[in-house]
Amino acid sequence: MFDWYVLCSFVGYLALMLWIGFFFSKRQESLGDYYLGGRKMNKWVVALSAQASDMSGWLLMGLPGAIYVGGFSEAWIGIGLLVGTYLNWKIVAHRLRVYSHACGDSITIPDFICNRFRDPSGVSRIIAAIIILVFFTFYTASGFVSCAKLFTTTFGIPDTVSFLGLTMTGYSLCLWIGALVVVSYTLLGGYMAVCWTDFIQGSLMFVAIVLVPAIVVCNAGGFASTVDSLNQINPYLQSLFTNASTAKAAGFIGLASCMAWGLGYFGMPHVLVRFMSINNPAEVKGSRRIAMSWVTISLGAATVIGLVFHLYLKQRGLTLADVGNDPEKMFMVMINGIFNGGFFARVFAGILLSAIMAAIMSTADSQLLVSASSFSNDLYKIVIRKRASNRELLCVSRLAVGAVSLVALGMAMNTESDFFKVVMDMVSFAWGGFGAAFGPLILLALFWKRTNLAGAVAGMVVGAATCFVWKFVLAGYAGTHEIFGLYELAPGFLFSFVTTVVVSLLTKKPSADMLAEFDKVAQEV
Repeated sequence: MFDWYVLCSFVGYLALMLWIGFFFSKRQESLGDYYLGGRKMNKWVVALSAQASDMSGWLLMGLPGAIYVGGFSEAWIGIGLLVGTYLNWKIVAHRLRVYSHACGDSITIPDFICNRFRDPSGVSRIIAAIIILVFFTFYTASGFVSCAKLFTTTFGIPDTVSFLGLTMTGYSLCLWIGALVVVSYTLLGGYMAVCWTDFIQGSLMFVAIVLVPAIVVCNAGGFASTVDSLNQINPYLQSLFTNASTAKAAGFIGLASCMAWGLGYFGMPHVLVRFMSINNPAEVKGSRRIAMSWVTISLGAATVIGLVFHLYLKQRGLTLADVGNDPEKMFMVMINGIFNGGFFARVFAGILLSAIMAAIMSTADSQLLVSASSFSNDLYKIVIRKRASNRELLCVSRLAVGAVSLVALGMAMNTESDFFKVVMDMVSFAWGGFGAAFGPLILLALFWKRTNLAGAVAGMVVGAATCFVWKFVLAGYAGTHEIFGLYELAPGFLFSFVTTVVVSLLTKKPSADMLAEFDKVAQEV
């Protein structure tokens, strides 16, 4: 039976997101407003927007599913992300905010790289923009796939549907609906709309991810009783070093791959631009505390969800096969089971289910905006029309949002490919690509004055190329050579870092004005 109460909650939530986009569409006066909110974002919005745009549907679907299968040993990804989040806020955020403003008032990451290394040819800007477009298209496609899975599961969409006289699969229809909403408010409101919707979505995600496992734990008799019950179900569920499904100790390659996720933060364009947009650099410290509180509690709650789903099934005398045999859908199953009676319960269930949509949308909108800014500001303006007006660039940006979305939709609809059917595969590849291509460069650009243009370009190319080769070529030999089972971000980051340093040392030193600017920024921070 179709659940109209849940649908009404979804529609209300999506309508609010579109209204925010329309509201901020009237408050844009420049490219800086559209791309960076005029550097006027407060610490609360920056903190929750940065973390909500980072986590995506992985927080409510991917991580709990992995924990359910492998137990607490799968939490190492979360631990790596937690460490990476803290270090990114601690050592990068404040310095990048100051440096990006001092360095030609840069409004995008390619903009900052080009200005930082005095690149008159724009080669570094073009390469950076291409890397962003390529990897964000994969990332955006993963968001659309997550969205389609959410709609088809929540509303029981049939395999084949008729819509506006067209016959299509239910999966395809859900892809189009999710993409349309995300694209609409991104087109309308730009960066401020994205940040404010992410703030709301981050708050909704936080409430949902804490409330649901807390109810299950209470129903189990409290924390101590929950721990005892989980030990009875499987004594390895709560082990940090033993896989619950195989009862085998976690190997070095597996642990290193999980922890390597934290390196990705240093190169995430949609997170880094949040640092650049904060109103006052002095607010970075307060914003970091808010962000760390949010991410620590959220990752912990997501881990608990994966564990207590075992109890949820046991309490109801069910097995995983009884609820669809897909652990990544457990959050939806738990919400529908807990809030399953009466008007208010179902409406509240719809609000909590909207949190999954919020997780997906908060990442997809940020990716689309960064992709659009990279195309218009760093490719179109440099390669095609150097004298393009701000109005023209805004128009091109909106067209780029639509173009990237269409390509991502095409990928998401390729259900014949195992790679494009698995959300986590696409997310991990894009995350690794950004971390390897930009992470070492951002750190060196901010903290090592000897870094030069040649090193920057070489490092970006080597990092991105390593991820492609490792993922699609070398990983195939993991069965015979264990090292190739390592997450591609780790070797990509290492090779990129070494290449940037070596090439910088072997080529011409930075100019005097570059060194003076570096020293000036160092004094300010």
